[in-house]
Amino acid sequence: MRNSILTTLLFFLILIALLGAARGMAAATEGELPLELRPLIDEALKNNHDVYVTDAKWKASSARVKQAGSLPDPMVMIGYQNEGWSNYTFGKMPGAQWMYGVSQMFPFPGKRSLKEEMASRDADTAGAMSRAAKLGTTARVKELYYDLFLVYKDLDLIHERTALFARIEEAALARYATGMGQQQEVLMAQTEKYMLVEREAMLNQKRRSLEAMLISVVGSDEHRKLGRPVEPASTVFSFSDDDLVQLALANSPEVQSREKMFKASQAGVHMAEKEFYPDVTLTGTVAKRSGEYEDMWSLTATFNIPLYYKSRQSQALAEAHAMSSAAIHDLAGIKSMLASNIRDNAAMIRSSEQLMELYRQGLIPKTKQDFDLSLSGYRTGRVEGITVVSRLKALLDYETSYWTQFIEREKAIARIEALTGGEEAMGKTNEQ
Repeated sequence: MRNSILTTLLFFLILIALLGAARGMAAATEGELPLELRPLIDEALKNNHDVYVTDAKWKASSARVKQAGSLPDPMVMIGYQNEGWSNYTFGKMPGAQWMYGVSQMFPFPGKRSLKEEMASRDADTAGAMSRAAKLGTTARVKELYYDLFLVYKDLDLIHERTALFARIEEAALARYATGMGQQQEVLMAQTEKYMLVEREAMLNQKRRSLEAMLISVVGSDEHRKLGRPVEPASTVFSFSDDDLVQLALANSPEVQSREKMFKASQAGVHMAEKEFYPDVTLTGTVAKRSGEYEDMWSLTATFNIPLYYKSRQSQALAEAHAMSSAAIHDLAGIKSMLASNIRDNAAMIRSSEQLMELYRQGLIPKTKQDFDLSLSGYRTGRVEGITVVSRLKALLDYETSYWTQFIEREKAIARIEALTGGEEAMGKTNEQ
């Protein structure tokens, strides 16, 4: 009976080993080409749809600036004046004439420049939003790239620790064969291996999901195969919270867009005030007569009268003041939110650094040493099997947690870069 059980167990061990080897070969083939971060970012900035849309809107807004400051199109008039109803009297009667005229409307002084200023502010706002879209896309690519790397790293740890569980299983089988151990210990070790297989399947599903999202953000072909991400170097980060907040307020496109919107709203107030003053339309007319009658000409000026200013101009001015007030609070709100996000991500960076140091210098090496000792003790019967399994599970958890904190730190830095104007802005400040 004992030999039959051992034979069955060995068969399943060989089957699991072969499946693991096949998965490893497939993973190696699939991730044969390394996946680097910078080319992905460059590709996303070129192909991402959000970046393209915001950039196109910026170009469209820039094209409106000259339009807003231009004069209205002149009007050309052609007409005929006849005396009487029965006959065509041109050349026969003094009042019969062909008339040709040109008119041009001139806005009240200052209106055109204000309209151009408002359009220019809108274009600046669109430009800032285009830059924000690029920074946001860069941060998103980085976050997905780091998450994908973490999945690959977790898979590596599972493959490595599966070998250690195999060592526990071998020891359990040896103890069971000699009568020192129980079958329950063998089953426990095998159960832990199956749980790792389950975890591996879940990670592979997560990997495929992250690859799909990354391809979407990059704007690449949905059937594209991504390789294995290259292990990112630890980003140098030595900023205080106050320095980061000041850097964000000075360089953030979100803040810059709100500032442009506020200035545009102020120009809108001045424009609404100008609407109380009339525009003038100049019209030059030539009356063409024939025969003994001389041609005539005329020059007229037409003014609009803001007679209904209480229901039009006054309400427009109230609207402009309200929009200006909203723009002030919008600017204050984005600054407050920006400072909060900066401090939150900076706290996450510091916390991750502390935990990484704890895992790297303390928990991982100590737990590894504890596992080796407990495995040796288990083989000699001094330590129970549950103790060895728990030590190995703790080691795997600590190693996974270390890389999780490493990635969370890099993602937080990527978010701060997007909030403070990008890598270049932070690099210049860091050099200073």
